[in-house]
Amino acid sequence: MIVRNVGDLDDTDRDIKTPNWRSKRIVLAKEGVGFSVHETTLYAGTVNDFWYANHIEAVFVVEGEGELLDKGSGEIHQLRPGSLYLLNDHDHHQLRPRTDMRTVCVFNPPVTGREVHDENGVYPLIVEEKSA
Repeated sequence: MIVRNVGDLDDTDRDIKTPNWRSKRIVLAKEGVGFSVHETTLYAGTVNDFWYANHIEAVFVVEGEGELLDKGSGEIHQLRPGSLYLLNDHDHHQLRPRTDMRTVCVFNPPVTGREVHDENGVYPLIVEEKSA
């Protein structure tokens, strides 16, 4: 059994900070459970282009508001607490938070925590075995 508190991840190697967002990696590939879980806060007024070509991601909005642009269809979705979106088709998308938006994200396959978005917003696929 694994028990973690997201506050205990502050300023560790599981706490990834960028100018546009901060992501605390609660469960990673090395836990060996087939998915990863992150708490990610996207900062108000930022524009965030993502495309998870190698992963499926589900995002649940806990706090804040913003909009999600489906870059394939041009459709815009309004997001608020209780909204969930599933990038089940490796969708190119853009997030534009109006306020700081706190989300819980699940990735399959799991991320290792070492991934960095490339120029297209893609995470590379890094495979990691369960650590002992």
